Amino acid sequence: MTYKYDRPTLLQSFIPIIFLIVALFINVRIYGDASLDGSNQIILMLSAGVASLVALGLGIKWAEIRQGIVDSISSAMSSMIILLLIGSLAGTWLLSGIIPAMIYYGLQILNPAIFLVAACIVCAIVSVATGSSWTTSATVGIALVAIGTVLKIPDGMVAGAIISGAYFGDKMSPLSDTTNLAPAMAGTDLFTHIRYMAYTTIPSISIALVIFLILGFIKGGNIEIEETQVILDAISGKFEINFWLFLVPIIMVVLISKKMPAIPAISVGALLGAVFALIFQPNLVQEVAQFGEGTWEKGFVGIMTSMYGDISFTTNNEIVDGLLSSGGMYGMLGTVWLILSAMIFGGVMERSGMLKRIAEGVISGINSAGALIATTAGTCVFFNITASDQYLAIVVPGRMYADVYKEKGLAPENLSRTLEDSGTVTSALIPWNTCGAYHAKVLGVDTFTYLPFAFFNLISPFMTVIYGVFKIKLRMLKDAKTEGV
Repeated sequence: MTYKYDRPTLLQSFIPIIFLIVALFINVRIYGDASLDGSNQIILMLSAGVASLVALGLGIKWAEIRQGIVDSISSAMSSMIILLLIGSLAGTWLLSGIIPAMIYYGLQILNPAIFLVAACIVCAIVSVATGSSWTTSATVGIALVAIGTVLKIPDGMVAGAIISGAYFGDKMSPLSDTTNLAPAMAGTDLFTHIRYMAYTTIPSISIALVIFLILGFIKGGNIEIEETQVILDAISGKFEINFWLFLVPIIMVVLISKKMPAIPAISVGALLGAVFALIFQPNLVQEVAQFGEGTWEKGFVGIMTSMYGDISFTTNNEIVDGLLSSGGMYGMLGTVWLILSAMIFGGVMERSGMLKRIAEGVISGINSAGALIATTAGTCVFFNITASDQYLAIVVPGRMYADVYKEKGLAPENLSRTLEDSGTVTSALIPWNTCGAYHAKVLGVDTFTYLPFAFFNLISPFMTVIYGVFKIKLRMLKDAKTEGV
């Protein structure tokens, strides 16, 4: 970046960060779980205001600051569109009976003791196939949270297992955008990146699975067969349950695995859900409609309501009633607001050069390969917290450290592996990050509630640092040249 204004000092760069941290601490302490209803968004925008004042004091024109905000929001636009579409997909999949069918059959297959392990593995498989942790959470993830509720397993544990599996699959899938982005930033090829990432990723997920297995036996719930049957009867009494309903998620997974972009694939999934609702649940479609004359008008209103608004169903079982609700696109607006606020703050920090100044201050103290990898991991986490987007947490550190790794004689796959081990996975642990906000909303579990149980995401950054410090599978440039790679 060519600076046409005074370059920020390290102290100036930290002023908005300190304000953000202190304000969020006070806000969360006062509002608790309700802080995401709007107060955190205000804090992020106030922090953007503080950052803007610092930038103006450096001589940066408002037009340039504004352009930084626009560019930042533009980079997250796809995520916000996906979030809205996921809201409509959740609504039509509920109305069509797809999600109830997943719950119905899942309750008959999954044992409480092994549920957490099974949930993690299932999500890993789906995520590898689709290359998307977001799609995994929005499909099987929603059903697994509901099943976990019935099995009396804490929501935080269930969501932690879902996110652990989803991000393992996301990292290891050649279809994943971040798995392609990381090697591109570091200067290596995709499959070399995946091969070297496996050295840290497989031990991390293995440890996570062992912990989930232990937790499953300790906290696996205590539900009687008779109680399960009551719940199954309540679901089947309200919905037409059959295996044909699984055709929709299968089609969607196939489309994504064939590299159809997420937005059209999710749109197809939502529309197919609407078609299946009309075919298999015509009575419920009529029930959801609050107005309309004639069958076709009520059908239209019922489908539209499921896509944009609140729908819920009542059975003879309170537990089931708590599972059968959706907010549609409208229910996602608060999360879109959160992402917008976070990207405004990130845009000002990025365009003013304050984020880069902080990162450069860190680089100056690096004197070993282990320190370099630890610093890279810390920088990725820092960008996830401040820039609020996993792509920036990969792109900016990738550009910053690429030459430094070469100077230290380290092959670029070491950098790409570290970017994923710390940038991709920790994004889901920050409430105002696009990923953290998304998963919390889709799964209906607060970020800080599932954070202690997202073991894979917590272990991965430490695993990559351990490998760096002890020089485990640390590939050198001279070795890469000898191997002809």
